[in-house]
Amino acid sequence: MSARKRLLFRWLCLQVIFSTVFSKDWEAEVEPKIKALVKSCVVVPCTFNYPGTQLPDSRIRAIWHTQKKGDDIIYHEDRTKVLDSFKGRTTLLGRLGQKNCTLEIDGVRDHDNGPFCFRAEIPTLDKYSFTESCVTIFPTEDPDKPNLEKKEFLEEGVSTSFKCSTRHTCPSHPPTITWSFSNNEAIVNNRDIGHGIWEVESFLTFTPSEKDTHTELTCTINFYGGKHSTIQTPLYVKRKENIFHIIIPVAVVLGTALLFGVMCFFMSRKYKQQIQELQSGNGIWSRMSRMSQRNRQRNQPDLNMANLWSWTAALAFSCKMF
Repeated sequence: MSARKRLLFRWLCLQVIFSTVFSKDWEAEVEPKIKALVKSCVVVPCTFNYPGTQLPDSRIRAIWHTQKKGDDIIYHEDRTKVLDSFKGRTTLLGRLGQKNCTLEIDGVRDHDNGPFCFRAEIPTLDKYSFTESCVTIFPTEDPDKPNLEKKEFLEEGVSTSFKCSTRHTCPSHPPTITWSFSNNEAIVNNRDIGHGIWEVESFLTFTPSEKDTHTELTCTINFYGGKHSTIQTPLYVKRKENIFHIIIPVAVVLGTALLFGVMCFFMSRKYKQQIQELQSGNGIWSRMSRMSQRNRQRNQPDLNMANLWSWTAALAFSCKMF
């Protein structure tokens, strides 16, 4: 093999090696599927890599386009190149110098499905469309129902916490949470749980009273774009036990028993006194006894005459028989 052919062969090998290395350096990670609320916004997490050293933002151009047509651009720094249906609705949130290509789509519409892909252009190097890593958006008309965490039974006078939360895709305009009770002590937290989903949660702390039982506690979540969702739960407050709840029933029972005992004592004493009067000589019982004795004595002759007549009649009847 001549020297010229050997040189050409080595050059071709180097081209294959460099093209393979460079093609591996062009990489992107994009969340493949995201459900987004219509009229709200959606943030598509995106990171990418390119060959060579890290460059500043000004040396890299970011473009988002549809997967089917690279010319159907939904984001470009030159807004004249953006599709009319996406003008003013897309914003690049990521820092290109930090290899972040995160995109926000505002005012989500029911036809914002995609798939949408990212393309990086580096004038001094190359440009690359990551059509193998695209995002598909699933617009939904109704927000998810909130989650409400609470104790089943509350205790009167004891501070209690409630948690109301929901998930969303719009961290730049997180939902607001309001309670039917006072919001003075409500704490709101918005955190990224990954895969293009954020969770906003509100913690309400208040001290229930007995009058709060059987009332409704309502948590209302207002989403960016005008939609809202609510959840309600009944409150059951258990009356706090204290010493008065023990003393009062015991005092009522003891008072009733004491009153009954006093009444029994006086009634027994009165009846004993009446019995003694009846049994005494000057009592009514004694007088009635003497009157009964006199009546028996007065009627005694009548009884004797009656007996005499009875014997006389019996004797006369006997004489007739003979």
